[in-house]
Amino acid sequence: MPEISLFFGIRISIYYDDHNPPHIHAQYGGHKAVFDIQEATVIRGSLPSRQLKLVLAWIVMYQDELMQDWELVRSGMEPNDIPPLERK
Repeated sequence: MPEISLFFGIRISIYYDDHNPPHIHAQYGGHKAVFDIQEATVIRGSLPSRQLKLVLAWIVMYQDELMQDWELVRSGMEPNDIPPLERK
């Protein structure tokens, strides 16, 4: 499971040969959630409210890059790293 981004303690991963719909896995502390890339919604699991909002905003910002990574891993290739959210 390649890690594609890490920000504010949230680890974002994508699995090889995973099922549809296109999605990512987010982990924060003991919390885990799976997010639909195209809909920017939670498929299963949960994160604390603040981290949930950060991940959803990040998905919207990098939706095209996430879909490219999804296609790469579905083809057995390495995904690209995606920039983390940063404090302003």
